[in-house]
Parts: sequence; C-alpha cells; structure tokens
Amino acid sequence: MNIFLNIIWVVFGGAAIAIEYVLSSVAMMVTIVGIPFGLQSLKLAALAMWPFGTDINSLNTGWPSGCLAGVMNIIWWFVGGFPIALTHLFFGLLFCITIVGIPFGLQHFKLMRLALFPFGKSLN
Repeated sequence: MNIFLNIIWVVFGGAAIAIEYVLSSVAMMVTIVGIPFGLQSLKLAALAMWPFGTDINSLNTGWPSGCLAGVMNIIWWFVGGFPIALTHLFFGLLFCITIVGIPFGLQHFKLMRLALFPFGKSLN
C-alpha cells in the first residue's frame, strides 16, 4: 500500500517538492557555511520524494548532536524553516478536508515536523 501511495504522491506533486528542495540545497551549498543547511535540505528532499513508510527518528549520536544541533535548528528556523513549515501546514490542512486526502495531509504534517527542526533527526 505504501508503494501505491508513494507513486500517487510523486505524480501529484511530490516530485516538484523534492526538486525544489534539491535546488535550494544546491544554492545553500555554494558557501562553506551553508553546507550543513544544504544537507538538511537534501534530507527534506528525500522525505518529500518517498514519504509513505519513512519514519523520522531523533539521533542520539553523530554530528550534529546535542547543543550544536539545537543552535543549528534555531538558525535554520529563522532562515527558512518556519516558512517551509507553514507551507506544509497549509497543504496538510487542505488535503485533510477530504477523506481521500487525509493520508497525504498526514505526510505534509510529517514534512512540517522535519522542516521545523531537521538537525539531529534521521530518516528510516
């Protein structure tokens, strides 16, 4: 069932969202300072391309973790995470209006959660 829902997701907008995330990632990676933020944008692109069956987990080890992840999340939140999350909130609410769209709305809510605080998270 997840494969079928992922195919519908990709055809009706998931590919466009993922391409936007990849393009923004490339733009962020132009500078050395933007590389960690570009990598987080690639994480969002991966989730936007195949969201059904993918879980978001908190990392306890690895880079960045702890205080560094918190500082990077705060910077991310002010630089662009909040507008991205609002966009996913809007589309999530829009999809949840109909019964058929509820699974797709829930995936937008999952993307919204990762868009707010991507550092210190992994996709499984």
